[in-house]
Amino acid sequence: MKFKRFDVMIVGTGISGIYAALNLDPSLNILMLSKRELTLCNSALAQGGVAAVMDSKNDDYELHIKDTLIAGQYKNNLDNVKILVEQGPKDVERLVEKYGVDFDRNADGSLALTLEGGHSRRRIAHHKDTTGFEIETSLIEQVQKLTNVTVINNSVLCRLERADGTFFADVITNNVEGGERRHEYYCTSAVILATGGIGRVYDYTTNSAIATGDGIQLAYNLGAEIRNLSYIQFHPTAFADKKNRECFLISEAVRGEGAYLLNCHKERFMPRYEPERKELAPRDVVSNCIIEEQKATGSDEFWLDISHKDADFVRSRFPMIYNKVLEMGYDMTKEPIPIYPCQHYLMGGINVDGKGATNIPGLYAAGECSHTGVHGANRLASNSLLEALVFSRLIAEDINARQIDDKLGDEEYPMSSPDGKELPHGIRKEVRHIMQKAYFVHPNYDEAEKGLKRITELMDELSNGGYAITPEFVETKSVVTCAYIILKEVMDRRAEEEN
Repeated sequence: MKFKRFDVMIVGTGISGIYAALNLDPSLNILMLSKRELTLCNSALAQGGVAAVMDSKNDDYELHIKDTLIAGQYKNNLDNVKILVEQGPKDVERLVEKYGVDFDRNADGSLALTLEGGHSRRRIAHHKDTTGFEIETSLIEQVQKLTNVTVINNSVLCRLERADGTFFADVITNNVEGGERRHEYYCTSAVILATGGIGRVYDYTTNSAIATGDGIQLAYNLGAEIRNLSYIQFHPTAFADKKNRECFLISEAVRGEGAYLLNCHKERFMPRYEPERKELAPRDVVSNCIIEEQKATGSDEFWLDISHKDADFVRSRFPMIYNKVLEMGYDMTKEPIPIYPCQHYLMGGINVDGKGATNIPGLYAAGECSHTGVHGANRLASNSLLEALVFSRLIAEDINARQIDDKLGDEEYPMSSPDGKELPHGIRKEVRHIMQKAYFVHPNYDEAEKGLKRITELMDELSNGGYAITPEFVETKSVVTCAYIILKEVMDRRAEEEN
């Protein structure tokens, strides 16, 4: 089978993938795979902003590092946290100066920095409440100008193998208009996995529809180290709507600007649990408090209230959120809006070093699918976009410094046929239900033990069942693989605690 050669393949077109491409040497021939359209990614959904020390008069690196460690329960990789915090400001500056990202400004022209949970200073640069979309679209505009980058939309990397230092990729492309699917084959010297999170492993998530953990599954099957996949963040303020699996996020910045959390009696409860930090405690703490308050009241009804703030300010500061919840029947300038915790972010993933490199030579991972260790057990708000920028740039710099094997022409490689029998329906739905019961905010060890047994059976079935390689198969295998790793970690951690 013949494989078309590129120097570098980037899988995923969120901020980490796009920023890596922009920082790679223009002499390199780059292939970028986008699972759907370029803007369908978790990056584009990010509301709050990007955290960095941009006001040295009122903030410093040590404070940002301290806040990150406290939020992460001191389970962070300190060396990488220092890289994140100390190098982050120059990447935020580059977004503005080189790529035209439009952050909100004060009257004097300085960045309008906001506050979010876990931060001791105002350090979050933002574009209203659609920061991720602003950064993503600005960077896409720039990468589309690069003549050395080939972008393929509606493409799923379904198999990735490595031999003699070369990666061989089986990619399914989908002609949306004609509905035609075909397999295309590429080889490359370096691969950057920037495939995002695992939200679709759960019944309810704030993640986009494509967040099925594909990069983690592919890396795992290649032998890459996966670390702390059970470090999952449940955001405390997703809009409470059990009719939709994809839950609309109410940004932490709303609490940063003064919103209160209320229980079913419309009473403020966070001061009882967190007298000092109140609503601005880190996300995992707030979610835990909500679950405790649910036990105390016997109700899962919770509210977020910013109606005591000036209505014009709320509409101006949060235009997207205001209009979205208005569509759902709530005017946040006049009344509380219903919220409840929901799967939001992954702190673990494909383990990488300070340059974004895995234990497999030539394989890198960036963004949410990676485990740099900067987040520890719980991500500090708005550190995710900073991580995506800093470490994808470091990956590009590492690749630029390497001697890329510039073989010319296509290569032959004996990859097996993608044909096989049809995948049965319902596997992903079963896994989502298992995960929602086994591990939501706190692990339920009885459900986790039962779930792990069933998911292990599914792992074996997908590996040996002779199914055709299709996008549905790939996503199902990814969801099952991620669920398996998560629950195995949960049960292993329990065994360690008991011993």
